Amino acid sequence: MPWSEARATAARAVRGPLAPEVRQLPDALGTVLAEPLTALTDLPSFDSSAMDGWAVSGPGPWRIATGGHGVLAGDDGLVPLEDGHAVRIATGARVPPGTTGVLRSEYGEIRRRPARGPEDGGHTGGNGGGHTGGNGGGHTGTGSDGAGSRGGRDGRDGTNPPTGGPHGPEHGTTGAPAPGDASLHTTGGHTVVPGQDIRPRGQECRSGDRLLAAGTAVTPAVLGLAAAAGYDELRTVRRPRVEVLVLGDELLHSGLPRDGRIRDALGPMLGPWLETLGAEVTGTYRLGDDAEVLHTAVTASDADVIVTTGGTAAGPVDHVHPVLRRSGAEVLVDGVAVRPGHPMLLARLAPGRHLVGLPGNPLAAVSGLLTLVEPLLRALSGRAPRAAAYVPLAEGAPGHPRDTRLVPVVRRTGTPAASPSGRSGHPGGRAPGSRGAGARSSGNTGAGTGHRAVPLRFNGPAMLRGIAAADGLAVVPPGGAEDGSMAEILELPWFEGETE
Repeated sequence: MPWSEARATAARAVRGPLAPEVRQLPDALGTVLAEPLTALTDLPSFDSSAMDGWAVSGPGPWRIATGGHGVLAGDDGLVPLEDGHAVRIATGARVPPGTTGVLRSEYGEIRRRPARGPEDGGHTGGNGGGHTGGNGGGHTGTGSDGAGSRGGRDGRDGTNPPTGGPHGPEHGTTGAPAPGDASLHTTGGHTVVPGQDIRPRGQECRSGDRLLAAGTAVTPAVLGLAAAAGYDELRTVRRPRVEVLVLGDELLHSGLPRDGRIRDALGPMLGPWLETLGAEVTGTYRLGDDAEVLHTAVTASDADVIVTTGGTAAGPVDHVHPVLRRSGAEVLVDGVAVRPGHPMLLARLAPGRHLVGLPGNPLAAVSGLLTLVEPLLRALSGRAPRAAAYVPLAEGAPGHPRDTRLVPVVRRTGTPAASPSGRSGHPGGRAPGSRGAGARSSGNTGAGTGHRAVPLRFNGPAMLRGIAAADGLAVVPPGGAEDGSMAEILELPWFEGETE
């Protein structure tokens, strides 16, 4: 079967997404919304300050209103702000009724009322330290307003708490001036207009607004939006349950290869890879080459998808095809015209249950994973098919005479290096200075941006060195692709963007 047809067959092998379930927010990450996310409240749910500063009412200058520490985020039961008054306010705090706007801290200064001099009936010092006596009873006289001038403005100990910054009462906005003792003025020609630096109720959304569509992947940002909109739990598509069966008597599970046996590379790799594709991996089991054990494992499993490794060809210990026939499975894909990985297969065990047989060679297994498993899992999860990405090749890629080739590549910015392939002597065959991941790409094509896909060496079916250094697989058509030609790139789950 042609490679593109095999992928399409896997994508339409299921009738629709799995049944929805309800998950608490912390458990919903990586799932898919089963229904639209609708706002349960206005966002924000009240008029709030967008800046630290002063809530002011009417035109300035403004008298400092009472209120202790001012208005902080979370305060309730606010006192209406009278015309001509101002009160300290913190970012996110609810604005008091009567607020015209918010004056940012850096745009305002507090000015002290001039102190009364001796002609007003009292003696004052530079910082309000006049003559005091007893418990704040300073030397007093009678001023024009009939009030005695106390040595200290607090009338207790003759001291005057500063309301300005280090330069005196005419500067800064720190401190807590007594009401009526100071006024707030704008600086630098700034003015306050109605609604200034206020986040109005419903600015982001109104209750009932549709925020996200069904089928949206639940990312950390989606969790934050859901919490802000009033959700404690989400209705999401159930994760596909996947079971991995690793076949092969020749596989070792620890230590160095020895005595003609090799390490199992697929067991440690497939489970985490499947989880990045949205699966719930229920277990990875090593069965060896035993047809009866394999048949029992396949028929007893309740997984939505079984993934086997090895045993898909026609050798003496390749038991996958006989087990499928014995189980009455419907084979949907039996071999794909792709290198590496042509002996991959897809079968329907029962309605809603499938088996994907991957080749035993590691890179061939990755080819099968991206060709059959990923489209199948996306369909079960309710995810839309991944949009194709196309990038020009930095150099030509040899092709198979008849089959599609999947070649590990790394994206780079700029032109290829002068040395052959620009990769000799570097891990995975990458060019000097290249990385495994960079900034997220902003589009699905590298044309006109200087981004190129550099084919990597170590791309044989039994190798993992190339794919470990890659951020994607280039789809090379039969016959090969020339330098600069556009190639479809199958992005790996951890791809973050082009490298320098």
